[in-house]
Amino acid sequence: MDAGRMTSLEIAEITGKPHNDVLKAIRKMEQAWVKVNGGNFSLVDYTDSKGELRPCYSLSKTECLYIATKFNDEARAKLVIRWQQLEQERITQKCVRKLLVTDDDVKQEAQRIIGREIVSFNKHADGCITASDIAEAIGMDVKDLNSFLTDKKVQKWSRGQYRLTPEYEGLGLAQDRLFIYYSKDGKQKERTYLVWTPKGAEMIDKMIFDKAAIKREQSQTRMSFAEREQARSKIKGKRHKDTTTN
Repeated sequence: MDAGRMTSLEIAEITGKPHNDVLKAIRKMEQAWVKVNGGNFSLVDYTDSKGELRPCYSLSKTECLYIATKFNDEARAKLVIRWQQLEQERITQKCVRKLLVTDDDVKQEAQRIIGREIVSFNKHADGCITASDIAEAIGMDVKDLNSFLTDKKVQKWSRGQYRLTPEYEGLGLAQDRLFIYYSKDGKQKERTYLVWTPKGAEMIDKMIFDKAAIKREQSQTRMSFAEREQARSKIKGKRHKDTTTN
């Protein structure tokens, strides 16, 4: 069907009326339309199931609804609903065409969609902090922190990333966070990495400052109680900041 028009064949199909009856109704009402509007309805041909050319009308929305005034309430309601559907489809198609004018438009829209998906995927990780943030807060190198957690069998290195060991899974200690990156050849890739919940960060905090949890080398000076309390306050402040900003 042409945009903004409907044939008598389609009217017959929508209303459940025989096409010949619809043609008769249109012809009967055409005279009054010509007097008021000054023009006839558009008559076109179609090919029937036998391969023969047959006449049918092509009507605008206004013409179609004018003809429908002679139909029963149910048939008229079906036409009104169908026109509403067609108009919504045209609006949607117009929006899509507008978005996809250029390759850059396509790429930008794709990035917006990916961005929304990432936000949705990472929603469960809101308020979590990375191992780097935890390490910085307690004055450790992140490699040392990861090594410590690995030695304590809290996490393990698997397929290019740290994962919780079975013993610590399902305890609400960490979540996966997704991010998108691009390889040197421009291909888009994605990966997940472990981030720690406030509960997980608190567990690490306690493990690090437990005298029995870590042994410092003799050349290092053991942190004083005041220094440990200051470090604890720093990591707790970091967690609070991340929670309020997210």
